[in-house]
Amino acid sequence: MKADTLRDLSPAELEAKSDELREQLLKLRFQQTTGQIESPQMLRSVRKDIARVMTILREKELGLAVPSVPVEAQTTVADEDTETEDGTIEGTS
Repeated sequence: MKADTLRDLSPAELEAKSDELREQLLKLRFQQTTGQIESPQMLRSVRKDIARVMTILREKELGLAVPSVPVEAQTTVADEDTETEDGTIEGTS
């Protein structure tokens, strides 16, 4: 499940998705206990999906906007130290 598709959902739809995923996780846990689970990796995947939904729901509650460019890629010239003519270093230290 992609975060971009989840961000397009309303908070009510996200709550419903969270409930659906929690129900699916419960069923998978029962399957695991009885030894009938087909793919144990599904447990991890569903837990991560729940966390993803809850994170996006919290972002919406706080009114946070997610940047489209990763923070690491946003560097500026001011981030670098510069050496002056007399040999001293100016910058953000």
